[in-house]
Amino acid sequence: MAPKAAKGAKPEPAPAPPPPGAKPEEDKKDDKEPSDKPQKAVQPKHEVGTRKGCRLYRWELKDSNKEFWLLGHAEMKILSLGCLIAAMILLSSLTVHPILRLIITMEISIFSFFILLYSFAIHRYIPFILWPISDLFNDLFACGFLVGAVVFAVRSRRSMNLHYLLAVILIGVAGVFAFIDVCLQRNHFKGKRVKKHMLVPPPGKEKGPQQGKGPEPTKSPEPAKPPEPAKPPEPAKPPEPAKGKK
Repeated sequence: MAPKAAKGAKPEPAPAPPPPGAKPEEDKKDDKEPSDKPQKAVQPKHEVGTRKGCRLYRWELKDSNKEFWLLGHAEMKILSLGCLIAAMILLSSLTVHPILRLIITMEISIFSFFILLYSFAIHRYIPFILWPISDLFNDLFACGFLVGAVVFAVRSRRSMNLHYLLAVILIGVAGVFAFIDVCLQRNHFKGKRVKKHMLVPPPGKEKGPQQGKGPEPTKSPEPAKPPEPAKPPEPAKPPEPAKGKK
């Protein structure tokens, strides 16, 4: 027998049902959690990735200056430019042959052009010119022109004052820096040789159909020709009468 309830004890009321339209606690927690926002794709540091517009130019600018300064090209070009500007200032108060002024002015312009080209990453947007090879040839020609200018300056004068001598020395030092830049350019090309037979197709493979053209359209079957009507039989010819008989 179950024990009888104590006298005067009231039964516990049943829990009230939730009001209609109320969400359970789990749904409320889900509502409080923030919705997942689309995260930005992480771009690689040493590659272009999917950058566009200003972000692409900023990456190109940093990468171009990093390569230009760390490989030593910027230092050599700036030192050559400084020597040539100093030589031009020293020769401005002297009467010299115009070919010396012409060579110095030409080399100052070319070195300034390449410094601006690499500093603002302009060469990255002109891909149809092989800029490393152009820079290599420029350094070779600059070294040759400056050495020739030194030889010409020494031979054209028998007596040289201090300013003239310093200007000739600075022109020669600029040529030495250009030659050092040639050696740095050579190191840049190491390991980048073209593989042999790279453009030759492998043997045993024939040329496939031309790309860009789809499969040839199938010809629709020609409609069957109606049967020709049968020709009526030709009437039999009468026998020819025998010769000599009427």
